[in-house]
Amino acid sequence: MQPGRTAGQRAGLTRETVLRAARELLAEGGLTALSMRALAGRLDVAPNALYSHVANKTALIDDLLDDVLAGVEAPAPDTGAPVTRLHQLMASTYTVLLAHPDLVPLYLSRQGARGPHAQRLGNIAAALLRRAGVPEPAASEALRVLIVYTIGFAAFTSHLPEGAGTEHQPGAAELHDNFGRGLGWLLTGIQRSRPS
Repeated sequence: MQPGRTAGQRAGLTRETVLRAARELLAEGGLTALSMRALAGRLDVAPNALYSHVANKTALIDDLLDDVLAGVEAPAPDTGAPVTRLHQLMASTYTVLLAHPDLVPLYLSRQGARGPHAQRLGNIAAALLRRAGVPEPAASEALRVLIVYTIGFAAFTSHLPEGAGTEHQPGAAELHDNFGRGLGWLLTGIQRSRPS
């Protein structure tokens, strides 16, 4: 046994392996199925091996939520108007959330994510809002509204079947279009409300 190695390292675990197994448990049985003991069983390790990678279930959920945000595509710097780039950023966030419908309720209950990926995306959005002429504290408020809109719309859309809907219930494709239009309306309103 090499000195200085954690129980998780000795068991051959990586952070990515732990998060992948946690996502599988969550997809199969929801939040109640995701426990440290169940996760250890899925990975065929002792529970203490997990603590090399996550402190507890709350930290595990935070890590899961933030890890998914690595898939959000940030717009290329200095290409296009700031509002256009904000639209791209929030649309990519929406698409990533829809790809992980089992996590969307957790984003709602925890009011977003707080890890390094969430912070990076928040900093990009805040900078774009400032470039669009929205000063603080209005920029922080506008960012909060954009995040709530995006997560809320993903929650509304995430479990709908693909394809066309009915007269009374739009399908996922139609709601995806609704999201884009509504986001445009929000961004137009944010721009109009900035101080002259």
